[in-house]
Amino acid sequence: MANRRRARKQLPETPVKVTIESLAHDGRGVAHVDGKVIFIDEALPGEEVEFIYTESRKDYAEGKVVTLLSRAADRVDALCAHYGVCGGCSFQHVEASAQIRIKQDLLVDQFKRIGKTEIPELWQPLVGPHWGYRSKARMGVKYVEKKNRVLVGFRERRHPYLAEIESCIVMHPVVGTKLMALSEMIGGLTIKDKIPQIEVAIGDQQCVLSFRVLEPPTDADKERMREFAHEHDISLCLQSKGPDTIVPLDGEPELIPTYALPDQGLEFKFKPAMFTQVNYEINKQMINRVLETLALNENDSVLDLFCGLGNFTLPMAKFAGHVVGVEGDQPLVNHAKENARHNGIENVEFYAADLSKDISDQPWANRKYNKIMLDPSRAGASDVLHHFKKWQPEQIVYVSCNPSTLARDAGILVNELGYKLVKAGVMDMFPQTGHVESMALFEK
Repeated sequence: MANRRRARKQLPETPVKVTIESLAHDGRGVAHVDGKVIFIDEALPGEEVEFIYTESRKDYAEGKVVTLLSRAADRVDALCAHYGVCGGCSFQHVEASAQIRIKQDLLVDQFKRIGKTEIPELWQPLVGPHWGYRSKARMGVKYVEKKNRVLVGFRERRHPYLAEIESCIVMHPVVGTKLMALSEMIGGLTIKDKIPQIEVAIGDQQCVLSFRVLEPPTDADKERMREFAHEHDISLCLQSKGPDTIVPLDGEPELIPTYALPDQGLEFKFKPAMFTQVNYEINKQMINRVLETLALNENDSVLDLFCGLGNFTLPMAKFAGHVVGVEGDQPLVNHAKENARHNGIENVEFYAADLSKDISDQPWANRKYNKIMLDPSRAGASDVLHHFKKWQPEQIVYVSCNPSTLARDAGILVNELGYKLVKAGVMDMFPQTGHVESMALFEK
């Protein structure tokens, strides 16, 4: 039988000289060769570079810089020795203030190009720590027999393989400085080749590492893990299947991570695999901006869509008359209710509902709300926006982790539903990466 697999197209090996014209939405430099667009890692507008191809497709190609012939003013030397190999970061070669400016320019462009609307006023960007900020992550684990070493960390840039790294200066140091210690500990287990990932959950005072295990560890394995956890003052858990199977080692107490919002006098508990914002400092600033913008009082009835474990719901309930939080994930809804009880907040209700489906028969959906907060996933909120015709909120605050879908939804709100875009701006939730977190305010 003939081999039907297509042979990989041979890529040119000779470096090609180009001038970088602009930046793509993911932070890669954009150039053209023979009419084809090329996306080049670690290249900045105005720079002249020599690059080699790493991928070539019909409509575009990808490449990486081999020689930097001229240097943009915004370029800095990356602090991490693993930068360029590890795929966790893509912006370390860009000066800190330039990173957030680039993200702001991208937001403005997406609103114009996708949403067909202009941002009348830009919020001052919210900025915080640039290193050691990341408190949530899923790290890969791989035993490499040829190297007789366990790799712990993140995948290589644009490759499925784990990068060989020794530390991560973007991760909170309680974990980022311990990758080699984790590697050594796991390397001594009988199941060292049966641990594919570690779920990292760091609270204000606690650190929980949940090891996904494909086979049960032996008693000796558990003792080795226990000694490591005690030595490094962390809680080590085992996860045999889904997130609901995460349990502490035998005989160890369950540690529930928490993060606080001191300005609102709130404390949130969360399970290790639950979604929380990765950057606590920016989260605090973001919540303060939402509260300042909505200027809530006891006459306000607020709907919080995609509410998660109540990150915005509970702070808003401190000032509003009543707040309803809606989230698609039932365990998160249960935890949001628990967080409301934990903080003594009674003027809230939480409901589980798939906001991409018809919600017209839901009792909460048939009430009136004068203000709406929404913080959807990368897919955005277009499926639920047509319900705004019924609710007719006076103000809408939209927090987004994807400027493209925010711009699309802004176009719906402005051009179809008659709302006015008042302000928008970016928040540096993910320094050193191309991820853009943003916020927009709409008024009737």
